Amino acid sequence: MDSGTEVTGGGWNRRRFVGVMAGAAAVVAVPAPAAPPEETRAASSAVTGTPAKSPARPRPLHLGTYTSVDGGGTGIGLAAYDPETGAITGTGTLTGVSDPSYLAVHPDGRTLYAVNEHTDGSVTAVRLADRRILGSRSTGGAGPCHLSVHPTGRWLLSANYTSGSVAVHPIDATGGLGERTALVTHSSPAPGPGQQGPHAHQFVTSPDGGHVLAVDLGTDTVYSYRLDLTKGTLTEVSQAHTKPGAGPRHLTFHPGGRYAYLADEVDDTVAVCAYDPASGRLTIGAPQSTGSAPGTTNYPAQILVTADGAYAYLANRGDNTLARYAVEADGARLRLLDTVPVHGDFPRQIAFSPDGGLLFAANQRSGTVSVFSVDARTGELRLAGEPFASPVAVCALPL
Repeated sequence: MDSGTEVTGGGWNRRRFVGVMAGAAAVVAVPAPAAPPEETRAASSAVTGTPAKSPARPRPLHLGTYTSVDGGGTGIGLAAYDPETGAITGTGTLTGVSDPSYLAVHPDGRTLYAVNEHTDGSVTAVRLADRRILGSRSTGGAGPCHLSVHPTGRWLLSANYTSGSVAVHPIDATGGLGERTALVTHSSPAPGPGQQGPHAHQFVTSPDGGHVLAVDLGTDTVYSYRLDLTKGTLTEVSQAHTKPGAGPRHLTFHPGGRYAYLADEVDDTVAVCAYDPASGRLTIGAPQSTGSAPGTTNYPAQILVTADGAYAYLANRGDNTLARYAVEADGARLRLLDTVPVHGDFPRQIAFSPDGGLLFAANQRSGTVSVFSVDARTGELRLAGEPFASPVAVCALPL
């Protein structure tokens, strides 16, 4: 779900959580600034005696939102960003996709996928070349809040938060989606303290590609499945349990493939997990600090690791910070270094640019996207310009 933050009636209400936001601005089409003419750059080069550097070409940025809440968006936000400065320019909206609260792209970069976070949940495919909607398929559950593409590019994995289930859809040669091949509801163990049922929050593939893992906030469990790459069916192979009431939300793997890091939303902790590629078994370690200030009500959201495995970053909703960790002992240890203000309210999701030089934070309540430059040597984050206004910003996907 996301958001969880508000406990009502013994359960987490994703939607109600979205409401409190300072009027988010709509994404509007703004023309990109023109590049200086060739003769101007040549003259500048002659004066300085140094070769003129061509400006970096803008890269696409897609923005997820809720379309069914006050102040929400009208579809998938379209924007472009400068890969050197991080500056974002809005270019419009792709309408016809409702409540696209989480986005993912196919490994070949040609197709975008979005969840449609409804009671009758679905997933939608969009061809990026012409932004044509290729169609939607039912997830078989309620409130899908996360999706990912298997590295083979043949299967779409999605997590239904409200109904606590995970689904698999085949992806055809066009990038379109076929009929669902698997749907598994997390019926065991019983829900954790304060939870009325299972709440699948994430569904991802392990680095070895042999297993897919589902993180369930409601049952305090990470489920490991073997995905049949021919049939698209799921077979459960193991379960890993957090302490009762931890509320695991998001898992990310170290590039070495033997360790992963788990953000626990409800009890405001993170944990290092050992992973066995042969069996798919995850072993969850002791809870650690998120760096949130004492007395602050905080719900950690998403955790990322740099491509070289040297640093990890955690989005803290409530504390409204990004925590920076040193990754040590070949991935077996996290050491909290510091936190920096996110310059927004309620950072729901974070993502790296493809080259790892920028980190984007989607701030749900302030309706903004903050961009940070990432120092490759120290891992330090530096705010790159003013945050970009985007209605109910719950996902930022830089390509």
